[in-house]
Amino acid sequence: MHKRDVTVAWAFVLGLWFSIIFVALATWDLAPEGAARTILLCAGAVILVFNTAAIMAMLRHYREDRDFIYGLDIKFLDQARGVRK
Repeated sequence: MHKRDVTVAWAFVLGLWFSIIFVALATWDLAPEGAARTILLCAGAVILVFNTAAIMAMLRHYREDRDFIYGLDIKFLDQARGVRK
């Protein structure tokens, strides 16, 4: 479960990077010249950096508390499986 969660988190990070870059390229001609483009590029870069850092911190926390977090999931999955039988 942990490996799948890590993979999905990195997929979201890659999706965010691709979407921000796509939007920047697609709307480049719509943005006013000069300072406005610089501000928009900097804002997009800040979004990318902070969101990537947040996902990395979340994954570090998951790694540190993996036994506790996923132990509870496994316990409840086993209980649910026992009730279904």
